[in-house]
Order: sequence, then structure tokens, then C-alpha cells
Amino acid sequence: MSGFTVAIVGRPNVGKSTFFNRLLEQRKAIVDDVSGVTRDRQYGVAEWAGKSFNLIDTGGFVPDSEDVFEREIKKQVLIALEEANALIFMVDAATGITTLDEAMADVLRRTVKPVFLAVNKVDNSDRLLEAAEFYSLGFDDIFFLSSMTGSGTGELLDAVTGLITEEQEFEGEEGLPKFAIIGQPNTGKSSLLNALIGQERTIVSDIAGTTRDTIHTRYNLFQKDFILIDTAGIRRKTKVHEDLEFYSVIRAIKAMDEADVCLLLLDASKGVTAQDLNIFSMAIKKGKGIVVLVNKWDLIEKETNTARDYEKNLKERLAPFTDLPILFVSVLEKTRIFRAVEAALEVFENKQRKVPTAQLNEVMLKAVEAYHAPVVRGHPLKIKYITQLPTHVPSFAFFCNFPDDVKQPYKNYLENKLRENFNFKGVPVRLFFRKK
Repeated sequence: MSGFTVAIVGRPNVGKSTFFNRLLEQRKAIVDDVSGVTRDRQYGVAEWAGKSFNLIDTGGFVPDSEDVFEREIKKQVLIALEEANALIFMVDAATGITTLDEAMADVLRRTVKPVFLAVNKVDNSDRLLEAAEFYSLGFDDIFFLSSMTGSGTGELLDAVTGLITEEQEFEGEEGLPKFAIIGQPNTGKSSLLNALIGQERTIVSDIAGTTRDTIHTRYNLFQKDFILIDTAGIRRKTKVHEDLEFYSVIRAIKAMDEADVCLLLLDASKGVTAQDLNIFSMAIKKGKGIVVLVNKWDLIEKETNTARDYEKNLKERLAPFTDLPILFVSVLEKTRIFRAVEAALEVFENKQRKVPTAQLNEVMLKAVEAYHAPVVRGHPLKIKYITQLPTHVPSFAFFCNFPDDVKQPYKNYLENKLRENFNFKGVPVRLFFRKK
């Protein structure tokens, strides 16, 4: 099983996108009072109480007639039902139960997966009384909340994250290394898989979106043994129109959960796009190792410092996480593709690295002495002890007197010192500050 996935479903204009934005702590989905603004599906990684999960906001449609609308929304809900581990069914306390709510409830009651009924827009005591009618929909887990103000969302999230086991949060740590080939459609992901294993394992076409599903392939050549996962391309939300595409994107995001290291394929001719950065940041948030492969390098006109300048520009766009391998490859000509495998195996090793506590303290306490943290309310910030935590993503606990007052620039300094002294190239590193 890959990472835990939660889908938000409901008719248009009940506040799904506002709730989605609140959980992601950013305005990712467009919000408007007009029904049907979210035509496309939104994806992201949400965190609550130290647990992370994939979140999908299924968009509403503008119905020509109720029958057409019910058919369309049912299709989307069925895909979400198939792929999600849990569903948040959102309804609107201001308008009460509608025929569309009843139609969707009818579909959701038949699933064995957990369904949380979220009654939105309950922002005063009168609304709370009116909202009692939603018990008639027949769901056990019912929550009264307000997406706009955030009241009541904590209880719902506690219930959702209560279902997440540690295995679902961090999958693929046991046994063979798993490498997911990720990126936008038509960057050469399937061609890379075929070139590495030397056979036509996947269909390759210039038509973007040929790969609909994730494909697992065992690679066991040249004393190297690992699993390669080819994913459907993750395209920009405005391009995701058909339901099959929606299904593919969920599978690609879940493939990231399964992987230890992600090979992010970029198109050299297009450079790094906003969607590439979105995929990159999603992989980091999931704590995955990353190798960046700039494909179609054979099509670029080269001068003396073309690669150096390209890499410099790329790192500026990917900042602040720039300690990662960047390789210029041509899948078509098989240039440097096996070096990419070696880089992925190195990153996998770095991800497993455990630094002995004595060595960690010897190095990092010197770094603290060399550059003292800013004074907190007249008192010097003192870091007394550092230890590595037993987590799947390299994480370090710094025990100090004012853990809540350590500012980001000093955290960055400590992370840079960690990276200088211990090889964590290509791996996100997490720092925690605790009371000594």
C-alpha cells in the first residue's frame, strides 16, 4: 500500500476548495461564490498532528441539467472511491439537504471505505441546530465545521489522521530500493525505463499521456538490484480534463509515496516550469530522495559553459534545496542514463545514513560555537545536545533552552553545516528543536 489518500467530494459551492486551501495552508484552488468554479481536480500534501497524507479536491461541474450533472459527479466520485483510502463528503448547512446531496450519499453509503460527513458553514448556534437534519443521511462520522473560519476542522482531521498507520505514511523502506520516474507528460519517462532495461516494457508515443498507470519493473543487471516505477505524467491542473487522466494523476502521486528516490525528468528545451517546481516540492514534502535529470540534452545547442549556466539557473529555481545531483541526459541516445542509476543508488544510501551521536555532537557543537544563534529576549540561545531521530527521513533533534525561538536563517545555517560534514546529497533533511 502506498501513502494515505483522502478525497473531498460534494456538490458545487459547498466550500470544498476553501477547506482544501485551509488544509494545504495556501490558496491553491480558486474560490468563488459561483457554483462550478473548480472544474479541475486539485492535488496536494496535507499535514496534521505530525502525519501527512495526499489530499484531492474533486471539482464540481456546472450542470446543463440535473441528470447530466449527477452522471458526471458520480463518475468523479467513483474514481475517488477507487483510489482514495478515505472520503470527506462535504455538504452545506446554509442550504440544507439537496437532491444532489442525497444522490451522492446514496453512492457513498455503498462503499466500505470510511466516509466523514463534513457539514460546512456552521458558524453560529442557529446553524448548528439546523444542521442536525444531516444526520438523516445515515453516516456515523459527522462533523460540523466552517471552512472559512477553521472552526471544527481539527476534530475532523483528528478522525482522518487516526486512520493513518506508520506503514501507510512511509512505504517502500523495506527490501529493494524503489525509484519512481516522475515529471510532466512527454518528457521521456517511459523511454528512460525502456532504455534502462533494454526492452519495450511500456508503450512510447509522442502523444502525451500514453502511460495511464504506474508500472513496476525489477532491474537486476550489472550487480544492481532495484525496482523502477514508471508513472503517468503529472500535468498542470487546467490540462486535467478527462476522468482517465484524473485517475492517472492520483496513481502518479501515490507512486511517489511508494518510492525511496524520485528521478525527476525535465525537458531541456522547455527549462524548469511552474509544474516541475510543483512536482519537486511535492516530492520534498513527502521526504523523498531526488535526482534531477535534464532530458533531451542532445537537442540543445551548446557553447563552452552551457551545462554550467543551465545548472546554475536550475538551482536558483529549485532553491532553497539545491544539494542534489543534476545530470544532463539524452534518453534517446542513452547518454549518461546509467550514471543516473548510480546517482539514484547513492541518494538511496544517503537517505539511510545514520550519524553516530558522538560524531554528530563533536561536529555540530563546533558549528554552533563558530556562529552563535541570535539572542532571545536578552538571553543567549544555547544548543546543548544533538541526536539523529529514528525516522525514515534523516531528522535531527537539537536540544536547547528556547526551541520555539530559533529563526529560519539559523536553521538554514545548521542544515548547511550538517550537509557540509555528512553526505546527505539529494535527500531532504528535517531539523527539530526541543526543550533540553
